[in-house]
Amino acid sequence: MSLQDIQTRIAAAEAQAGRTPGSVRLIAVSKVQPDDRVRAVLDAGHRVFGENRVQEAAGKWPGFRDMFGPVELHLLGPLQTNKARQAMELFDVIHSLDRPKLARTLARLADELGRCPDLFVQVNTGAEPQKAGILPDDADAMIAECRSLDLPVQGLMCIPPVDEDAATHFRLLAEIAARNGLAGLSMGMSDDFETAIAHGATHIRVGSAIFGARVPG
Repeated sequence: MSLQDIQTRIAAAEAQAGRTPGSVRLIAVSKVQPDDRVRAVLDAGHRVFGENRVQEAAGKWPGFRDMFGPVELHLLGPLQTNKARQAMELFDVIHSLDRPKLARTLARLADELGRCPDLFVQVNTGAEPQKAGILPDDADAMIAECRSLDLPVQGLMCIPPVDEDAATHFRLLAEIAARNGLAGLSMGMSDDFETAIAHGATHIRVGSAIFGARVPG
């Protein structure tokens, strides 16, 4: 599989779902990928990437941005409040806003910094105890709190349970977003992004299908 293959499949899925061509943003998930693989995707012209950890991204992306110019960087993994300032300075979009305490921290830092990345509220659609995210029943209140803090919430994010039908979770996320007037849906990964596009995904997160299997450092 390659970047071009994935782009072709996205275009086909958009067409099949009656979506506007180019309405789905492909986030190339570069976490734990060797620099040469990331460089190859940059050389191919792609400029939207996702990382799971602030520390890893901080060691990788300033150099790549110096070489390749502007890169849109998305934080996909859990964010500790003590890393929030660094994340806000490094990332353009944060997909893992998952608790009120973090929302309040981001709001305070946004006042200090005079800017804030776009934000997605992470919803734990499967109510899995080991997984981050607001429970579906608490999502409306969380979104309302973020808005009261003037945070730029663009949409919702989810990671469905591996052993369940992803479509059910994508449908639930889309329903929560729609009733809260949110357009962004960050959902779908290498194995299920076409299903996610059929259910309205605006951002899909694809790693191994572009880069190959991850190489743990």
